[in-house]
Amino acid sequence: MNKQYWVYMLASTKDGAIYIGVTSDLIKRIYQHRNSNTKGHTSKYNIRRLVYFLEFTDPENAIKHEKRLKKYNRQWKINLIEEHNPKWRDLWDDIT
Repeated sequence: MNKQYWVYMLASTKDGAIYIGVTSDLIKRIYQHRNSNTKGHTSKYNIRRLVYFLEFTDPENAIKHEKRLKKYNRQWKINLIEEHNPKWRDLWDDIT
């Protein structure tokens, strides 16, 4: 079985603050964000809603994709979220 890596986006609300991250354990990492186990941007701005994620089998490609997403302007990120998740639904239940 290949190792999995995930690039994900969290949002505080629809069109709210957005956070982009990469992880090898999506459920654990989102749980940490949702429970404010990590201090920083996500806990400060109450960013807990998983609105986008993409799976990779290669960590280098996952990291490259994360860095690319972070460079894009806000509207492009919103468009990407809405392309995959038009209602900005919290995808937590989809992964647990």
